[in-house]
Amino acid sequence: MPGVPILRPVRRNEKLMPLPESIEIVPLAEAPAAEVTVPGSKSITNRALILAALAGGAVTLRGALWSEDTQVMVEALERLGFDLNVAPDARERCNRTIRVAGLAGEIPRGGTAEAPLELFVGNAGTAARFLAALVCLGCGVYRLRGSLRMHQRPQGALLAALCQLGYRVESPNNQLPVTIFGSGARAGACRVDLAESSQFASALLLCARAGGWRVEVAGDDAEEAPYVAMTRRLIAAFPRGAGEFQIEADASSASYFCAADWLLQGGLREPGAGTAPRIRVAAFPASDWQIDGAFPGYLPLPAELSRKRQLGDSIMTAMMLAPFAGGPTRFTDLGRLRLQECERVGALRTELSKCGVRVVEQDDSLTIFPAAQPQGAEIETYNDHRVAMCFAILGLKIPGIRIRNPSCVKKTFPNFFQKLAARPPAGLGAAILDGGTARPLAEQQLFAD
Repeated sequence: MPGVPILRPVRRNEKLMPLPESIEIVPLAEAPAAEVTVPGSKSITNRALILAALAGGAVTLRGALWSEDTQVMVEALERLGFDLNVAPDARERCNRTIRVAGLAGEIPRGGTAEAPLELFVGNAGTAARFLAALVCLGCGVYRLRGSLRMHQRPQGALLAALCQLGYRVESPNNQLPVTIFGSGARAGACRVDLAESSQFASALLLCARAGGWRVEVAGDDAEEAPYVAMTRRLIAAFPRGAGEFQIEADASSASYFCAADWLLQGGLREPGAGTAPRIRVAAFPASDWQIDGAFPGYLPLPAELSRKRQLGDSIMTAMMLAPFAGGPTRFTDLGRLRLQECERVGALRTELSKCGVRVVEQDDSLTIFPAAQPQGAEIETYNDHRVAMCFAILGLKIPGIRIRNPSCVKKTFPNFFQKLAARPPAGLGAAILDGGTARPLAEQQLFAD
């Protein structure tokens, strides 16, 4: 099987070593003067890859995230027969410049009913949903499968919408693995609800122009749902023919460093009181496409934060600050967190409780109370990159935080721990230890490969 060249983000003569099974973060005494780059937006990168494949010419994506989730998408597009070129990005080692030769809505390859073309999506929700819509435009049979957790995540509303459009879809339980019989562009209409995931609507909208589809998005605040709004704006801004597109930094990834600055500068600042940040994120997203770009505006934390109306995945980052807030913080509308890489609501409650933090779960909300003396603990990450990164930030403040399976950050931010450890101003200068031996880890041992 031909493959896209997988270019590891490694400096010349640098030998990578695997991360140990657990690591311990050594707290910092104060916030360093740092300006940290973060990789490109995963949400925008995977949407842009689909749009580039559908474009009527070669599109160059700059600042594209290069992580497990986006490599899954790149490899799937190559398997479908698209011509892609992947080159390093000198400014950020976990970004790439990706050139995609778009084929104006055609999908080069497809399988047969007896031998479907197999696409593996790992635990990448965007890849699973976006590719399901894309392969309908092909002329062949495709089978999408992923990790065990991906096979447990919802797909039903998207598969139902594809059936409404006239495509044949076979899944025994409306989840992956799924077999899709592509039959090319066919004008039609479908309706999709946002109740389980906005990615269903985004998948259909990304392919709607090429497929001749009319997509009705239903559900609470359907037109205002942040990730659907991002998709619509991206479609409007993206070149239809040959061209270039710049992908902005990932706002969810940036939230970790905004949170670290607030924690290490003592927290409890009044809104607008303005201690100048010492830890800055270079090229912080300037648009309002990513809901998590609003994260700095919620420091210090308000009494209540909603995942539906105010923050996306960075609401998990905000939960790490709640033990240091001036009063209880209630986090609401967390239902979708239960359906992602792990059951995140239960995971956050369990792991914060290990740290001596009082957490009350009620329906789809968590109330987190200030803790006089939070304590260190061994953190189970549930193979969830955001759980690992959130608690690593907590470890910059609390002694004894040990992160199990730290390599799970490869999903979206493979060099995250290197950013924590690198000398300022490129990083925070934190010491990171092998959780088993307590030996300091060198920078080349901190890349999640």
